[in-house]
Amino acid sequence: MFEFKSYQFDPEAFSASFHYTGSDGTDFTEKVQFCPSEQPLDLGLINRALFLSFILIGTSYYKAHPTAEISLETHLDEFQAQFFNKVYQEGLSQFAFENQLTRDYLAHFSAQAKTTRSAIPAESYQGILSLQSGGKDSLLTATIFASQKPSYLYISSSMDHPVVLDELSSDLQILQRQIDKTALHETGGLNGHVPITYIVESLALVQAIINHQNTVMASIGREGNEAHAYIGDLAVNHQWSKTWAAEQLLSEYVMRYISPDLHIGSPLRGFSELRIAELFSQKCWDQYGHKFSSCNVANYRQGKNNRELNWCGACAKCANTYLLFAPFIKAEVLDSLYGGQSLFTKPELTDIFKGLLGVDGFMKPFECVGEIDELRQAYELKLPGYPELPFAVPKSKFNYQKITAMQPYFQNLLNLTGVLHES
Repeated sequence: MFEFKSYQFDPEAFSASFHYTGSDGTDFTEKVQFCPSEQPLDLGLINRALFLSFILIGTSYYKAHPTAEISLETHLDEFQAQFFNKVYQEGLSQFAFENQLTRDYLAHFSAQAKTTRSAIPAESYQGILSLQSGGKDSLLTATIFASQKPSYLYISSSMDHPVVLDELSSDLQILQRQIDKTALHETGGLNGHVPITYIVESLALVQAIINHQNTVMASIGREGNEAHAYIGDLAVNHQWSKTWAAEQLLSEYVMRYISPDLHIGSPLRGFSELRIAELFSQKCWDQYGHKFSSCNVANYRQGKNNRELNWCGACAKCANTYLLFAPFIKAEVLDSLYGGQSLFTKPELTDIFKGLLGVDGFMKPFECVGEIDELRQAYELKLPGYPELPFAVPKSKFNYQKITAMQPYFQNLLNLTGVLHES
């Protein structure tokens, strides 16, 4: 049995702690240092948001020794139970696939309450808190919404941050997660991907409440819906917490259980990854083209110093980014990010490109990457000067400029920028 023990918030230190016990008896404690604010604290509202973080952060420790049985003192209603079941089953689908687990082995939350306390008004809260990473999506969001003067948040396991973010604002907030690495290491249990986007967004929501802001802005395009494989009826998806369905679920949870006046989501949701790359090329490349990175290997894995962002040139994220920018950036310029060599000519990337492009039965890599048909279109549209891959790439019918659904609130914000009306 995995136990959700307790969580606390220290209003003087602006810190929180989250406590769990694994099914093998190991105790875990994660600490989070929020950024101070001079605004009066609404502890009731903060507690509602912290409970969400409490359950979502638990995935990081639950995965060490997964079990279908959980212990939680708080009574959930039917919506909450189903919400958290999706997080611990669909959100952990890659983890299940890699560790040969089925849905039956994953956590099952049950409803014990018919009703839950009503959400808390936050009508006076105003302003945007924009999550930042130093990747193309978040830098594009910062550029598009600069006139609306958002504040920016970077979430880290240290106090370091990519220096490119200092160009956005002098008051960048840095939220620090102290993951219980020692206890995780000592369990000798399983490892694997967790729904990190949900965890980050929930912590950003707490910080926004501390700041008296009503909007948490992520930077997520039309991605994540394409399954890598299936375990029975469970779709295996690296990016579940980035999907449109997941965004809608999280938004509804916040409205029901925290506050109807708070909004969480992405204004880029209706754009394809290829369209985001095009917009970045048009609006951001001159300033950020040689400063951004989406490479997890070189920058974002735990323990990496990512003050200066780099590219490894040998992973699925690098290959995905190369494909996305090939239609919009000259070959010699794009190659300069990767040591001057075209990634299309690197033999060690051939199989990765086959997975990204759906060729020869290679599985799509477990990474945050574009859809297969979208990446095929990117390859078709590459500018002159790029070499050919050493295999044939199927044709694509993908329409990368098509705008798809997004939350009306974020669509209205995006309408103010004029970007939706650009060709």
